[in-house]
Amino acid sequence: MGREFVEAIEAAPIVAAVKDDDGLEMCLKSDVDAVFILYGDICTISDIVAKVKDTGKIAMVHMDLINGLSSKDVSTDFIRKYTRADGIITTKGNLITHAKEIGLATVLRYFVLDSMALISIEKQAHHSRESQPDMIEILPGVIVPKMIRKIRSMSRVPVICGGLIQEKEDVLNALASGATAISTTCSDVWFM
Repeated sequence: MGREFVEAIEAAPIVAAVKDDDGLEMCLKSDVDAVFILYGDICTISDIVAKVKDTGKIAMVHMDLINGLSSKDVSTDFIRKYTRADGIITTKGNLITHAKEIGLATVLRYFVLDSMALISIEKQAHHSRESQPDMIEILPGVIVPKMIRKIRSMSRVPVICGGLIQEKEDVLNALASGATAISTTCSDVWFM
């Protein structure tokens, strides 16, 4: 699934990130091909994913934000067995290897707040292919172009810029600086 996921994101670089049912309903009417699901719990996540999949979109579940899931492999097993999700998003590197083993696409999310985040990204780039995520997401997405280029040069995987992207200019700056895609909760961007 990983390669197909990356190719789909490369082909349609605006990703809808949804944090509630209203956002979900709105993004399902948009032309975006992929949805980052940032809300729910173990009782509702299967239904949320089903709504996304029923419209033909890619469904990526943010493991850290789903109530009732932990940072253990069994949580990725749960997503694989009980939902139709295409993959996971997480800040927990330990979930990436197992998720890939069971056929889920993976996005490893980094909050780029200081030089320590850059060190973590650089360390991740030296992991084995099996431990590499399919993509990394850096937040905030409106990070200066120089930093996006630096991260792209460090990482062996494509980069998504997410967080605080609210205008066409933000999208164009991120993509021009080397990001493969952007993710945003701003519905105006989904309909650009």
